[in-house]
Amino acid sequence: MMINLTTPLTKDKIKGLKSGDMVTITGTIYTARDAAHKRLKEMLEKGETLPIDLKDAVIYYVGPTPAAPGNVIGSAGPTTSSRMDAYAPQLYDLGMSVSIGKGYRTKPVLDAIVRNQGAYMVAIGGAGAYISQCITACKVIAFEDLGAEAIHELLVDHFPATVCIDAKGHNLYE
Repeated sequence: MMINLTTPLTKDKIKGLKSGDMVTITGTIYTARDAAHKRLKEMLEKGETLPIDLKDAVIYYVGPTPAAPGNVIGSAGPTTSSRMDAYAPQLYDLGMSVSIGKGYRTKPVLDAIVRNQGAYMVAIGGAGAYISQCITACKVIAFEDLGAEAIHELLVDHFPATVCIDAKGHNLYE
């Protein structure tokens, strides 16, 4: 059964999700990879305001390729999530509800997900062209100098994902 979710993804919307559930997400999500996460951490250390509101936010670990003429975005497949594990617990603690990527997460991330009643979802690696068809708008909102690793605001329509780690800590990989 497919579960349709609309952002923002509040605790009420994700608390009933179970590891292994297939979902689609419609609404606004943000992109961020390694370099953007590092900058977010530096901003927090300096007491600066972040360029995105993390409350109930979804961050997709992706560095989209340039759009071909007539397209909103290029290929948008997931990045390996463990590369963001040094930063993810703090972002969950600040209100991020869901991260989306591919691959395993470390125990500190799992603990942060449970502590904050969040979720980790996986997208299909190698399906970047397919996933890009679910993205109806894309704009850079921070760190433009990072190119593909800038933070983008994406408007998505039925973006496919699978719940990997649910709010209770059940992990699909285990």
